[in-house]
Order: sequence, then structure tokens, then C-alpha cells
Amino acid sequence: MENERRDFIKKAGLAGASLAAGFSLPSASNAEPTPASDSRYRAEQSIIGPYGPWLDRVMSRELPSLSFRNDSFTDLPEWKILALSRTRERLGIPVLGERPRVTVHDSHTYDGLRIEEVSWQLPYGRPTKALVLKPENAEGRLPGILAFHDHGGNKYFGWRKITKTGKEQHPLMKSHQEHYYEGMAWANEVAKRGYVVMVSDAFTFASRRVMLEDVPENQRSGLNDSDPENPTSIEAYNQWAGAHEHVMAKSLFCGGTTWPGVFFAEDQMALDILASRPDVDESRLGCGGLSGGGLRTVMMAGLDARIRCAVCVGFMSTWTDFLLHKSFTHTWMTYVPRLPEELDFPEILGLRVPLPTLVLNDEQDQLYTLPEMKKADAILQRIYEKAGASDRYKASYYPGPHKFDQPMQQEAFAWWDKWLKN
Repeated sequence: MENERRDFIKKAGLAGASLAAGFSLPSASNAEPTPASDSRYRAEQSIIGPYGPWLDRVMSRELPSLSFRNDSFTDLPEWKILALSRTRERLGIPVLGERPRVTVHDSHTYDGLRIEEVSWQLPYGRPTKALVLKPENAEGRLPGILAFHDHGGNKYFGWRKITKTGKEQHPLMKSHQEHYYEGMAWANEVAKRGYVVMVSDAFTFASRRVMLEDVPENQRSGLNDSDPENPTSIEAYNQWAGAHEHVMAKSLFCGGTTWPGVFFAEDQMALDILASRPDVDESRLGCGGLSGGGLRTVMMAGLDARIRCAVCVGFMSTWTDFLLHKSFTHTWMTYVPRLPEELDFPEILGLRVPLPTLVLNDEQDQLYTLPEMKKADAILQRIYEKAGASDRYKASYYPGPHKFDQPMQQEAFAWWDKWLKN
């Protein structure tokens, strides 16, 4: 069973080798610290060799300059204005203009839910497709949730990863849900509890993916967009799209933006659309998701206070963890130049303090180290304590690898119920 899990993870582009420990060499007395003499070098090998501990010392010599943990910050609203402004600047968030018109392509009922397949056109790229789910017989305005799909090394799929529509489910999505979500379409399950749930395709996924026909022929690796639903074609596309990530990231940097900045802009537009619906109470909005969906939760919930309740699953650690240990297990979608000098990674989510926030972690998550996950937890605890809102932050740890299984889902659903319904 474990071998099957590892094979699945490897195919999804998430596998990472364990880091070696116990690296040490003789040291000379009265010498400047070197990779051979510095205990931090001996304790572990960095994924970038001797440059890792050096960079970590540079980054963590003191608290990040805009950390709310600094004693100099005593006024919460004043700090938030400063920190949010700088974070937005670092993200290079593109301006998308007015809320676009939404087209409804299909509306039907399935398993007690009213389901709409919709789309909207942003100023660039192909139309964004999304699914909206709510209880079939619901009346009045309901709380709304942006449900974020994962990355999973699978850019061919988007909203289909966490939903079911009653139409024939692609076999790859059936296995995907069994592996990561214990067989559940969690967006459907939370909608049944009395929410309007929107799941939109993220930038470069599914309807927003880079089509092979849209790039120069010499960049297509001999592939094309014909027979797209064939599993073999999907696997080939996902491998190509994974190899193309560095190209997209470099181009975004050259354009003055970042991948998290584009995620945020497109997800904020989805939030605008969700909040504008006549069946949604715009004062009761939440968001959440696993993995890449957790990353999007960090950005969306950290920077837009309309998100009254957030659940980040399987994407919480420190910049040190990425720097020394785990960047090779992640995509180019995480990183924001210069921001680590000002905020540690969990402090981006902490920008939402004192709004309710739940973080769900897997103790054997191969994408992070447990000590750094716990450091991130401690950072968020400190931020919420200082703001006088300790009861509005919680982190939980579950056994097992990277996932959002049924026990974790039940805790997430209860958290949303607590803060969006009561």
C-alpha cells in the first residue's frame, strides 16, 4: 500500500527524497565558521549545499521587519495597514478591471444539490470555468465558500478535483479523490451543510491552462491538444506543464508580477462574483483548500478581509523550511521576492488577525518538515495572542502523509459552521 502511495505521489510531481542528517567534518580552532565547523551545517545538509545555512542566517538574524511579533508594533490596525500595503506591493497584483459577466452553461440537481456550471472572461487567457453548488431547496441568502482545488502535479484538471456533478466522472478524478480526499468530493459535502460553494479553475489549471496550440511549436515537446481526455494524453500534458512552470514564473517576474499575485487577483475576482450572487450573504464568506488550495487560502484570506473564516490545509510552514529543506518538492507558485525579509510565510495568513483561522497539518506530510510546521503554528499563535484573539486561531495535526481526509474535512466543516453560521 505504501509503495502504491509513493508511486502516486511521484506521478503527481510531489515526491521528494529524505534529507540526510549528521553531516560533519573536522573543524579548525580559532577559525571563522565554515561548512565544516558551524554546528548548523553539521546538523543537516541543505538542499543548496553550504549556501543554505548562510541564506537562513541572513534571513533570520532577527524578526522579519514587518512581523507583528516585533515589540515596536503595538497598534493592530496601524500595523495591518502597513503590512498589507507592503505585501500587496511585493505580490505585484495585476489589475483585472470590473467584475465580468457570468455565463451559466448548465444547471441541474444532483444528490440534493443545485449545481451550476458557469464561466467568465478575464482580460487575458481563455474563459475561467467554475462550478457553483448549493442545497437544492435552499431559500434566502446563504453563507458562501470559495473552495480551492489542489495542485497535485495535475494541471489538466481544476474544479473537477473536489466536486461531483452526477455526470460521468473521469477515472483519474475518481482515483485523485480517493487518494487525497478519502473518496469524498469535499466541495459537495460542505455545500450540503447549507452553503453556496464556488470552485473555479486556478490560473494555469484546466480551463485556465496553457494550451499547447498557444505556444510556439518548438516549445511543445512534440505534443498537441487532440484527444485531451485520454489518460495518456493527460499524463503527457501534466509532465509538459510541470516542466513549463519555470518559464511561466520567469515571464511573470519579467512582467512585474508573481504567481501568488496572479492567483490572488483571479481568486479575488471569483470572490467578487460569489459575493454578488443574490443567494449569498456577503457578510458571511469563507475559503479553504488543500495543498495548492492551501497556498491560495493563505493569500486570499490573508489579504482580503471579506473572508470571515479560513481553513488552510496542507500548506503551512516557514520560509526556512522551503529554503533549507523542501523547495524542491514545491512548484514555482509559492515564492515572492523580498517578502521573506518582512514577513515569515505564516505571517501572510496572519495578516487576517483577528479573523477566525484554522490550519490543518499532516504529521508525515512529505512537503514540509514537522518542526517547521510547528514553528509556523507557534508564530500564528503568537500573532493571535498579541491581538487578543487566541480563541480564533487553531491548528490541528493528523497522522499520515499529504491529504485532506474525512476526519480533517469534518473539523474544517465544523469550523466554518462555528464562525459563518452562528
